[in-house]
Amino acid sequence: MLHFELVTPEKLVRSEEVHMVVVPGTEGDFGVLEGHAPLMSTVRDGVLQIFRTAGGEPETLPIVGGFAEVNDRGLTVLAEQAG
Repeated sequence: MLHFELVTPEKLVRSEEVHMVVVPGTEGDFGVLEGHAPLMSTVRDGVLQIFRTAGGEPETLPIVGGFAEVNDRGLTVLAEQAG
C-alpha cells in the first residue's frame, strides 16, 4: 500500500494507506503507486483521485495549487486549498 498525505497550510487533511492516487500535475495527470520513483511536481487546480483498492471507484477531492513529492515514505501533496 502507498502512504498518502494531503497537507494544507492550515492542517493535515489526510494521512492514510491507499492503493493509488492520481495527481493533477502541471505537466499532466500522473498516477502514484507504492514503489514509485522519487518525483517532485507542481500541482495545478484540479481533482485528486484516491483509489483505496485496485479496480475500485476513486474518491475525488478538489485541490488548488501546490506541490507533490514522491519519496521512499510515499506521496505527500502540499496544496494551497483542499476539499
